[in-house]
Amino acid sequence: MRRLKPPTSLFLIIILCLLLSLHLSRTAITIVSHKHLQFHPQNLTHPRRLKDPDFFNRVVREDINRITHSAPHVSFVSLLLPNWEVLVLVFDLNLITTSHYSGESFYCVFPNNETSPANFSGVLPFSNARAFKCLLPNGNRRSQPFHQPVLTRSPDEEPTVGSASPVMPRWDFLAYESFSTDADVVLFVKGVNNRQGINKSPEELSCVFGDDEKTAVRTTVTSSTQEVFRCHHPNSTAVNYIHSSTAGRIKVSLEINREKLVIPSVAYYTFPRRTQGNSKPKSLVCATTMVYNVAKFLREWVMYHSMIGVDKFILYDNGSDDDLERVIKELNEEGDYNIERVLWVWPKTQEAGFSHSAVYAKESCTWMMYVDVDEFIFSPSWLENSTTPSKAMLKSLLPTSSNKRIGQVSIKCNDFGPSGQKKHPGEGVIQGYNCRRRVEQRHKSVVLLDAIDHSLLNVIHHFELNRSCYSWKDLPLDVAAVNHYKYQAWPEFTTKFRRRVSAFVADWTTGVNPNSKDRTPGLGFKPIKPERWENMFCDVKDERLKQLTQRWFGSETPEGLKMAWQGEP
Repeated sequence: MRRLKPPTSLFLIIILCLLLSLHLSRTAITIVSHKHLQFHPQNLTHPRRLKDPDFFNRVVREDINRITHSAPHVSFVSLLLPNWEVLVLVFDLNLITTSHYSGESFYCVFPNNETSPANFSGVLPFSNARAFKCLLPNGNRRSQPFHQPVLTRSPDEEPTVGSASPVMPRWDFLAYESFSTDADVVLFVKGVNNRQGINKSPEELSCVFGDDEKTAVRTTVTSSTQEVFRCHHPNSTAVNYIHSSTAGRIKVSLEINREKLVIPSVAYYTFPRRTQGNSKPKSLVCATTMVYNVAKFLREWVMYHSMIGVDKFILYDNGSDDDLERVIKELNEEGDYNIERVLWVWPKTQEAGFSHSAVYAKESCTWMMYVDVDEFIFSPSWLENSTTPSKAMLKSLLPTSSNKRIGQVSIKCNDFGPSGQKKHPGEGVIQGYNCRRRVEQRHKSVVLLDAIDHSLLNVIHHFELNRSCYSWKDLPLDVAAVNHYKYQAWPEFTTKFRRRVSAFVADWTTGVNPNSKDRTPGLGFKPIKPERWENMFCDVKDERLKQLTQRWFGSETPEGLKMAWQGEP
C-alpha cells in the first residue's frame, strides 16, 4: 500500500480539526447569543463517586463543564420530585441575570431527545439558584435510572442526550436547605428521619462542609428532629480555605457516621447575618404560612389580619404559578402592609418550612402566628364591643408583660363547610361560607419565637417549647376562635388533591389511614364529588365574623354591599 503524500495527510488533519471545532461550537454555552444558551448537568451519582473515596461518597459536587475560553463556569443539577416533576437548579454565578429568564422559553431535553417545557419558578433566596420546573416525559418514565436533562432555549439544536447523562437523584434523600444563626447552622435534610417521633441520635451524624474529601470539614450535630438538624459552625480558618478553593460557595451536607455516607446536597453554607446597629425594631406580631396558588384569597386574609394587629407577613411560596407575586406587590404598594415572599420549592416540607421561619424571622418578629390563608382569628367579644378594627386586638389575646412565662397561645378551630356554594364567592370566604361543624377539630398557635425549643420541633401548627422557661396557654372558644374555611366549593377543594404539604401526612390520593382526622369524612382517595357536597359539614349556622367584617370592611354601592378586598366587577 502506498503512503499518503504529506500534503494529503495535512489536508485530512485540517478537515478533522474543523469538524471537531464545529462539534464543540454546537455544545458550548454562548454568552453573545442568549438564544443558544444551554446548561449541562452535574454528575451527582457517577459510579466512581459511589465507590471511590476520592469522589467523596455521594455529595453533590460542583462538577462544572468546560464552556468556552470567554465564558465563566456554569453548572446545574436536576432533582426528581413527586408527580414526575423535575426541578432544575441553575448555579450560573451571575452569568445570566434573572431578567434574562423573564418571558423566555426554556426546554428540558431528556435521553432519546424527548423534550418538555421548562418554566422559570424564581430565584431561591438562600442559595441564589435559579429554579426551573419541567415534567419527565412518558418515554423516560419507563426506564430506570432516570437521567438528568439538558436545559436549553434551542431544543432542535441540542445534541442527543443519552444514557451517559448523569443519573437524576430522587427528592426523598437530599440535603436541600441551610440557614446560619450566630450560634450554629440549621440544615434541612430529607431521608434521615422518615417517621414522625423517631429520630436518629445526633451522635450518629456529622455536618460536612465542602464537597472535596481532602478539604471538607466536619462539625458536631447538636440536634436531630424531623427534617431539621443543627450543628456547629466550621472554624473560620477552614471556612476561608474552602471558600477560596470553591469560587466562594461552600456545600453543606449531613453524614451518617456508621455508614460513612454523605447525603447528596444542594444546600450551601452562608455566613450569619449581621444585625446593623440602626436596624428597625422587631414587629410584635408576624404571620407565616406555606402557600400554593392563593392569589385570589390573599387580599382578604392580609387586610383582615393586618387591621387586627399583624405587622408583617412571611409567605413560604411552595411553587405557585398564579398571580401571587403581582398581588403581593400591589398590596405592598397600596399602604400599611409588609409582605415578604420566600420561594420555598421543596415539596412536603411544611414542618421544615415552619422551623426555618422560626430562625429566619427571629431578628424581625417577637411573636409568630401560624395560620393558613383560609383561616381567620377572631374574638366573639369584638362583635359586641368594636365598631372598628384595632391593631391592639391580637395583642389582647397574648400574655401581658406580667406573665412572661407564657411562650405559646393556642386557639381552637371551627371548620366551615361549602355552605351551598358551587364556586368561589367573589365577596370572599368570610361572607360566602356561614355554616360549620359543631365540634372543633384542630387548633392553631401564636408562638413567642424566643420560647421555641432548640430542636425547632413543630406538629400541626404548634411548636415544642423550652419547657424549663416557658409554658403553653389554651384559649377557650368564648375568648377566641379560628374560623377555618376548610371545605369550600368543590372546584376550590379539589386543589387539595395536588399534594399535602406536611412531610408526615399522607397525600389525599394515597390509600392509607382512611379514618384519620387529616382526611375529609365521606370522601375517599380520589377527587370524586360527593352527591351532597354543597350541604355537607353544616351543623351550626355561624355568621358572627361575617357580620363583624361587614361592619368593618363593607360599604354600600348601587350594586349592593361591597367588601374592601373585592376587585372591580
